[in-house]
Amino acid sequence: MDIQLKRGLLEICVLTVLNRGDSYGYQIIKDVSPYIEISESTLYPILKRLETNQCVVVNSVEHNGRLRKYYKITATGRHRIVDFLDNWKEVMTVYNFITEEMRCYTDE
Repeated sequence: MDIQLKRGLLEICVLTVLNRGDSYGYQIIKDVSPYIEISESTLYPILKRLETNQCVVVNSVEHNGRLRKYYKITATGRHRIVDFLDNWKEVMTVYNFITEEMRCYTDE
């Protein structure tokens, strides 16, 4: 998969997980992994970007004697999901066009 496309999809997947409720890094990875491959080295830069873009806020909570960062989606983050879904409709229209054209081409 194209790296830029995957990066964008990962950001939306992370926001979607956070839309369910606040979460932390390891749990986000567990929740996203069944749908698209993600590692810690990929997740944390994404979370930092989302925080910088005000799509998430971070809250540190003590857990078993250590601080754990919990991420919470903001209204901006939710709006980003809605924008993605609107744009995806257009992508699917183009996908369907290409698929149909290729089907006609391979039938010849």
